[in-house]
Amino acid sequence: MSRLFEASVKENRRLTAEHYLLTFHPLKKIRRPGPGNFFMVSAGNGLDPLLKRPFSIHRRTGSDIRILYRVTGRGTAILSRKRPGDILEIIGPLGNSFPVRRSRKNTILVAGGVGIAPVFALAESLAASVKKPVLFYGAKTGSDLLCIEELKSIGIEPHVCTDSGDTGWKGPVTGMLREFLDKNPSVSEDCCIYACGPEHMLRSLSALAGEYGLRGYAALEQNMACGIGACLGCIVNTTGGYKRVCKDGPVFPLDEIIW
Repeated sequence: MSRLFEASVKENRRLTAEHYLLTFHPLKKIRRPGPGNFFMVSAGNGLDPLLKRPFSIHRRTGSDIRILYRVTGRGTAILSRKRPGDILEIIGPLGNSFPVRRSRKNTILVAGGVGIAPVFALAESLAASVKKPVLFYGAKTGSDLLCIEELKSIGIEPHVCTDSGDTGWKGPVTGMLREFLDKNPSVSEDCCIYACGPEHMLRSLSALAGEYGLRGYAALEQNMACGIGACLGCIVNTTGGYKRVCKDGPVFPLDEIIW
C-alpha cells in the first residue's frame, strides 16, 4: 500500500496565537497510525515550499486524522491558512510508534510544549487501562498548555507546570516529576516512561530516568527533509551508532540516545 495520498482539510482551528489543530480526511484508505507515528505534510502547492513538514499524529477519530502544530516559519504559516475543502499531499504514516508495555504496573507520560501531540495519542489509547497513566505536562506559560480539557474528557487529570509559574508548578517538567517520584517512591517500581518534547527536556528526563532506575522511551522532535530515511538529514547518535530519526525512530529508548 502506497503511503503517498491526498487528504481534504475538514478543520484548521486556531487554539492560541501560535498553535493550530488541523483535521484532515484521507481520500483513500491508509494504514492505521499509532501513537508516535508521523506524517509528512505538504504545506503549499507544487514546489513552494519544496519540502513537506513532519507532524505527529495527535488523534484519530474514525477515518479523520488530527495533527497539532505551532507556527514557526513560512511552511507552517502557509499551513495555518488552509481552509475546509483544501487538498493536502501527505506521506504516511511513517516511523515507529511507542512500544506500550501494558503489563507494567505504572506508566508515566511526559510532554513538553507541542510534544503533547503524540503523548495525547498514547494517553487516549491507555485511558481505558486498569490503572490510568500519570501525565506530566510543561510549557513556557499557561497559554502554551494545550488540550487540557480534552485530557480531562478522557479521564486523565494532567500535572502541569510552566516556566513562568503563571499556571501550575513553577519550573521544568522534570523538576515536577522528580518531586512526584520522591513523594511516591513506590511508583518507581515496575514503571515505564513515555515522552515527547524539546531536546533539553528529554536530555534531563533521560538523566532522571537513569537516576531512578526507570525505563523509558522518547519520541524525538527533529527537522526532516524526506521522512523516509533517504536523505540522512535527521541523524541522531545512539549507543548502537548513528540512526535516522524518521526511519529508525522517531521513538527510541531513553538510555540509547547519546545526548
